[in-house]
Amino acid sequence: MKYDRLGFPIPPEFTPPDERSTPGPARRIAPLGGSGVEPAAPRRSAGRAKKLLLLGVLAAVVVPGVLAPGVMPVIRDAVVQWSLEQAIAHEGRGDVRSAVRDISRAIGWAGRDAERRCRLLCWRAMLRIENRDPRGAIEDADAALAIAPTLTQPRRVRALALVILNDPDGALADAQTAVELAGPGDPEALNHRAYIRALVGRDLDAALADVDSALAEDGSGPAEFLDTKGFVLHLLGRHHEAVDLLNVAVDLTQKDRRELVSLTGHADPDELAYRLRSLDHGLAVMLHHRGMACQALGLAGQARQDFETAEHKGYAPERGIF
Repeated sequence: MKYDRLGFPIPPEFTPPDERSTPGPARRIAPLGGSGVEPAAPRRSAGRAKKLLLLGVLAAVVVPGVLAPGVMPVIRDAVVQWSLEQAIAHEGRGDVRSAVRDISRAIGWAGRDAERRCRLLCWRAMLRIENRDPRGAIEDADAALAIAPTLTQPRRVRALALVILNDPDGALADAQTAVELAGPGDPEALNHRAYIRALVGRDLDAALADVDSALAEDGSGPAEFLDTKGFVLHLLGRHHEAVDLLNVAVDLTQKDRRELVSLTGHADPDELAYRLRSLDHGLAVMLHHRGMACQALGLAGQARQDFETAEHKGYAPERGIF
C-alpha cells in the first residue's frame, strides 16, 4: 500500500484512457507520481452486476449455512473488493467516517492474507488520522507491525500520528527506524524522515541533508520532495530559496491537477474525485508553506492569499493535512 509524502493513499494500478479509442465505459486514472505507500485500487469492471451476483451468492450459500470450501475465498474477495470501491467513493466525497467503515469491513473479510491486512490497516490508520482519531491510527499501525514487523509503512503512518499527539521523540524514532528498514538511500524514507524532522522542528540541517539525498543529483524530483525542501529551507531562515522552490512544487502539482481534470468523462468519477482530493490536500500544504515563507519576507498580500487558498483546499494539521 503506497502513500504520498503527506500520507494519503494513491491507487497504483490505474491505466490512462486510450486516446485512440472512442468514449466508452469509465477507465482507471494513471498515477501522477509522488511517493510513499498506497492501497491497491479496487477493480470496478463488474459494477452493479457483480454486486447483484454477490447478493445472490450470499442468499443462496451463506444464509443456509452450506458453505463449500471453494466458495468462501470467492465471496471473501468480492466483499473486500466491493468495500474498497466504496471506500474510494466515500473518501473522494470527503465522507471519511464512511470510508473508515468500508475499510473496517474489508479488514474483517480479508482472512489470513497478512500483506492485504497490513495494507488495509495502514489505509484505515490514515483515514483515522483525518477523522481526528490519531490514537486509533496508532492502534492500527501497531496491529500492522504485529503482523509484519519489518514493514516501513506502519512506522511512517505512526510517526504522523505521533506528531499530532505532540510526541516528537516517538515520531522521530519511527521515522529513523523506517529509514533503517527501507535500506540505504531509499528516497521515500529519507524524505519522510526529513519532513517529520521539519514538523517537530528538530535536526533541521540533517533534514536538509535527507531531502537533498532523496532528490536527484540535479535537484529535481517529485513535487512532494521539493515541498519538503522548501519547508526546511524556510525553517532554516532561507526564505527566498524556500519561495523559489515552493513555487516549482506548486506549479508541478497544479499541472498534475489540470491533467486529472482533463480526464473528466473518460475516467471513473469516483476514482477521479479521490485523486483530486488527495492532490488538493497536497497543494494546500504547499501553499501554506509558501505563505509562511512569504510572510517571513514581508510579502503580506501573497502570504494571505496562500493561507486562504490552503484553508479552502483543506489544510488542517489536526487532521494530518500538514
